[in-house]
This record gives sequence, structure tokens and C-alpha cells, in this order.
Amino acid sequence: MSGISWEAPFCQDASNCFRLGTDADGNGYIAVSGQEDRYLTDSLEALRTLITDIKAGKADHLL
Repeated sequence: MSGISWEAPFCQDASNCFRLGTDADGNGYIAVSGQEDRYLTDSLEALRTLITDIKAGKADHLL
């Protein structure tokens, strides 16, 4: 999709790469690297909260 500015891939290892993106309308995007046409989207605030919570360990129980 045009209009999304994707960041460089974030990779845990060679097979687990994700990309974060934003657009001019204030939306945030997450996609598997190489599959940017299949993304999740929400507001930048929701994306910021998700990343902050993950960094704080609130998703550790999923591992």
C-alpha cells in the first residue's frame, strides 16, 4: 500500500522479521517483513502502547 512509510525490519533471528510503519493520517502498521501487503493497523497511540507494554514485560506470558 502506498502512503505507508516502513521502518527497516526488526529481526529476532533470520526467520522472524517484523516491520513497523506509519502514514500521514496518524496510523501505525505492523507486518511480517516481505508481507507488507498483509498488515495490522491501529492508531499511533495504540502502537506506542503495545510496544511500551511489550518492553515492560506484559506479554512475557505468551512466550
